[in-house]
Amino acid sequence: MSRRAQPGWELEERLWAQGAQLVAGVDEAGRGALCGPVVAAAVVLVRGRDYPYRDSKTLSPKRREELAAQVRSEAVAFAVAFAGAREVDEVNVLRATKLAALRAVQALQVAPDALVTDYLTLPTPLPTVAVASADARSYQVAAASVLAKTVRDAHMAILAERYPGYGLERHKGYGVKSHLLALARLGPTPEHRSTFAPVAQPRLLEGHVAHS
Repeated sequence: MSRRAQPGWELEERLWAQGAQLVAGVDEAGRGALCGPVVAAAVVLVRGRDYPYRDSKTLSPKRREELAAQVRSEAVAFAVAFAGAREVDEVNVLRATKLAALRAVQALQVAPDALVTDYLTLPTPLPTVAVASADARSYQVAAASVLAKTVRDAHMAILAERYPGYGLERHKGYGVKSHLLALARLGPTPEHRSTFAPVAQPRLLEGHVAHS
């Protein structure tokens, strides 16, 4: 599906047709990063309305912040939860992502009876529609993607002040060239995921990255 597709309620409608009343949208940010937490958000919006929310990857940082503020002001319920780098190392990144998402769902001010996620099946008995590109198809998952991304970006800016020299405020912990060079030069911080290969053996990458 094109990233420009218009989100709507088609995924939630599948669950409403099965008798669900309150469906939450769930998404995460930071799953592929080398540093920092996985952040998940769960959002419940007023059923059936049109919203401006879109997949956070298609939005500018400024627009993401605007929409995150809108989610907070008008959602029926929302919550954000973390799984930190040590947890990623202990249980693997997929399980940590699921734990963060489940924590977000459990932290909602109202209890949903079904979920729509971006291809993420959670350890819960709640009926779930888990499909690829749900953040481009569901207003609620798009809203969750915006919240998760903006909260994680703000957290990475804090970590950048705590651990200068890595450029975390720019690349948000992902494995870009400048980050790999900083890892080779400085070594990992406590917020780096030690089970990820570029973190476990950063100096082996220095020559390759420098000349790539």
